Amino acid sequence: MAKSISIEANELLECFQWDEENYDREHVIEELADVIVYCQDMLDVLELDVDQIVNDKMEMNEKKYPVEDAKGNAKKYAEF
Repeated sequence: MAKSISIEANELLECFQWDEENYDREHVIEELADVIVYCQDMLDVLELDVDQIVNDKMEMNEKKYPVEDAKGNAKKYAEF
């Protein structure tokens, strides 16, 4: 499933390959839906809750990149 997510994400990326401002919105929606469907399938197979894993990741990011250190800064977290 991870392979399929990557393949579909690349098809989504192709929508913007030559022009990031003038794209076919309907095609973008179609490809984005494909990515979401495969992600949801993988969540189901792994018995994961999307809200929980996203919230966990956001908490990790907040610790790794504190706003007072990271805002407006392109340094990696290890360089703070």
